[in-house]
Amino acid sequence: MTQLINELFADKEPSKESIDSFIEAHEFPLVEPGRVTFVYRGAGDEVILRRWISGHSTARPMTRMGQSDLWALTMALPDLSRFEYKFEVVSQGNRHLILDELNDVLAHDPFGANSVCQGFGYERPDWTFNDEESRSGTVEDYRFHSPAFGEERDIQVYLPARFRPSRQYPLLIVHDGSDFVRFAELKTVLDNLIHRLEVPPMIVALTNSADRLGEYTCNDKHAQFLAEDLLGFMESSFPLMGEPTARAVMGASLGAVASFHAAAKYPDKFGRLLLQSGTFLFTDLGRNNKGEALDPIVSFINKYRSDPWKIAERIYVSCGVYESLIYENRSLIPVLQSQETLINFEEARDAHNWENWRDRLRSGLTWLLPGPLWMVYE
Repeated sequence: MTQLINELFADKEPSKESIDSFIEAHEFPLVEPGRVTFVYRGAGDEVILRRWISGHSTARPMTRMGQSDLWALTMALPDLSRFEYKFEVVSQGNRHLILDELNDVLAHDPFGANSVCQGFGYERPDWTFNDEESRSGTVEDYRFHSPAFGEERDIQVYLPARFRPSRQYPLLIVHDGSDFVRFAELKTVLDNLIHRLEVPPMIVALTNSADRLGEYTCNDKHAQFLAEDLLGFMESSFPLMGEPTARAVMGASLGAVASFHAAAKYPDKFGRLLLQSGTFLFTDLGRNNKGEALDPIVSFINKYRSDPWKIAERIYVSCGVYESLIYENRSLIPVLQSQETLINFEEARDAHNWENWRDRLRSGLTWLLPGPLWMVYE
């Protein structure tokens, strides 16, 4: 246990006032180089730290300190790490997952909120915060007909500040675009990076799917929608640069698979890919154990690995070391490199979540579509 906890309980059972003072005097969790201490205060028969990570034990029991209502757990944590968690409180046979009330750092996703552990040295990047000096782009709603799906489709389009119809812009297509805006601060990041000349002003198509498991799992109709329907609508509606190297597609998790698959099916359409924590499942021996719904991914990735072809000029790939997909992402890199594709692969001490993907946006976007500031160093 950390020295601060040990000192509190060193001589005798501390009073309620002593514990109150201890809680008031510190920020939680208690972060030190190479380790972190979690503290929970409340009644319970058992308290468990539940970490949203893969490849490691996600449950760690906490220790009740003496006869008090204070529970603590000290664990090793590599510097610069970040992960999300909740406390599981067991009382009279009932189990409840709750946020860490002593920690006001929260992360949000479509399922709710989690408490965040920020290891020693981790800082949220400054370019993910709203900057009053950055001019704000606009996001507008559009609808168009998709022959691939035989229906109307809704998208949102980000136009950069000082947009001019007389200019031509690169295009970025984002899977799960509204979630990237809501949970990964994509609009703020774009505003900041464009203002700082780290990426060029660009037009961004924000797409969403009501059937991600059907459309994002190497679905040929979705690839056609992306490369023909959506791209055709964007080219007819906005002043875009024409060359494939000025067209990028990105996504996270299944969205990364959908981006990869579309580029592989239409290798002349997209010259840049940004793939985050991709579900690039494959089998060398045995069968896929992730469920039948993901079998199309396994089949396609197996095919690509056995006979790869060049699908883009530049590809940025990122993945967290605390997620189960790190093996699949690492395995894809040499296959892509064999096709003389320029690859930038980044591993993060984080897991499968939106803020991991947020924190990688600058390195991914500036490498794929460098602005004037970065072009000096090209």
